[in-house]
Amino acid sequence: MRLLLDTHVIVWAAADARRLDAKVAELLTDSENECWMSAVSAWEIAMLAERGRVELRPDVERWLAKAVAGLGLHEAPLTAAIAVESRRFSVPTEDPADRFIAATARVHGLVLVTADAALRRVPGVRVVRCRAARVSRKALVVR
Repeated sequence: MRLLLDTHVIVWAAADARRLDAKVAELLTDSENECWMSAVSAWEIAMLAERGRVELRPDVERWLAKAVAGLGLHEAPLTAAIAVESRRFSVPTEDPADRFIAATARVHGLVLVTADAALRRVPGVRVVRCRAARVSRKALVVR
């Protein structure tokens, strides 16, 4: 299965995989599955750090590089096709990041892993629901 991890799933999995429910943890560690990240998630993670919602050590770039490597993520770049697709469906949110992530899943035929109720209702996007986890504002360190 080809899985697109929503931004919060990347943060949870990189910080402490025990925060994920057993089904999602199993999917992420199954070597038969490919795990993907939208380029927009990197932007969202940088925004979370900038706004003080998470503290990433030693810095955003190195945290993200370690998270991508540790989770074995493939990067799905933002393309014109994704930008156009992001405006072709209705979602109960106008959050551009959510729209881009859902469009990435549709364009690339990826299964979206998310706890976001709005994204779970996007037409034409297959979804694996991830239970919500509480992530503290303390530093998230990927070892």
